[in-house]
Amino acid sequence: MWTPRLVMTGLLLILLLPAPAVAQWYRFSGTAMTTPIDLEFWSEAEAGQAEDLWLRVLAEFTGVDEGMSRYREDSELSRVNRTAAEGAVKITAPLFRVLAAAESISEASDGAFDISFASVGHLYDYRNNQQPSDEEVQALLPRISYRDIWLDPEASSVAFARPGLMLDLGGIAKGYAVDRGIAVLQAAEIGHARLSAGGDMRLLGDRRGRPWMVGVRDPRQEGRLVVALPLESAAISTSGDYERYFIADDGARIHHILSPQTGRPAGGVQSVTVIGVDAMITDALSTAVFVLGAEQGLALINRLEGIDAVIIDEHRKLFYSEDLMAGVE
Repeated sequence: MWTPRLVMTGLLLILLLPAPAVAQWYRFSGTAMTTPIDLEFWSEAEAGQAEDLWLRVLAEFTGVDEGMSRYREDSELSRVNRTAAEGAVKITAPLFRVLAAAESISEASDGAFDISFASVGHLYDYRNNQQPSDEEVQALLPRISYRDIWLDPEASSVAFARPGLMLDLGGIAKGYAVDRGIAVLQAAEIGHARLSAGGDMRLLGDRRGRPWMVGVRDPRQEGRLVVALPLESAAISTSGDYERYFIADDGARIHHILSPQTGRPAGGVQSVTVIGVDAMITDALSTAVFVLGAEQGLALINRLEGIDAVIIDEHRKLFYSEDLMAGVE
């Protein structure tokens, strides 16, 4: 009579065991840094845990914006803009890291990327279709010079060599925030994810056995893609003349990607997409290549290891970096 009792005991033990977690895709959307933020990731976490993870990722964007936006009077960057011409200003490690990365890209691009463009750029108002006069641009143009931004790694400080210099991290801080969000996911042992913030994106792993398909949009036809790239474990950033712009009375497209050499919107290119490892770097490089143009921009990309690019010029002709061309062939 004891055998059935043992069998029943075994069944009870099985019933008392916790049910295995069911992995699934979680998707979240929000807004930070005046940009739509989208996240999807694969996890065995419960819904509440997944949402908590999303909120921690979103908090990284909020934190970067609070510290690195020149539009916030109380931000660390605004304090630097107000006081760094008077003497060295001690700054936090995150801001120093972004400024140091910006300096590196400025050097590599021979000044095509320059965060001091705001010395002239602050005169543009894209919402109200306003741009500075030629006289105003010429008066302030000498203030655009990344070489006048002095970084001291030992003191973790920054100083300006001349008054009137103004920094804007719009071409690099969003990419940095994406990297910070990915770090949160990695700490939570997420292996498959896509995190995007406007034109900047990071991919973790693949899409569960398939590559992530990342489209490069047509800069003149919204909703149409000109190319789709199969990618995994990559950073992707796009800079285009269709994001913040207005059409002037003479028909010129006045967009937000300014040439540090002229203080005017860079011409010759409609869109640049850069692929690499870190979104902070691809973010800055996409701006640099846009300013350089297709020929010089590709020359820069082809010199950099692990970096690729897709460029659409003003004639809507597609250009690929050497490694991408090899993949196409």
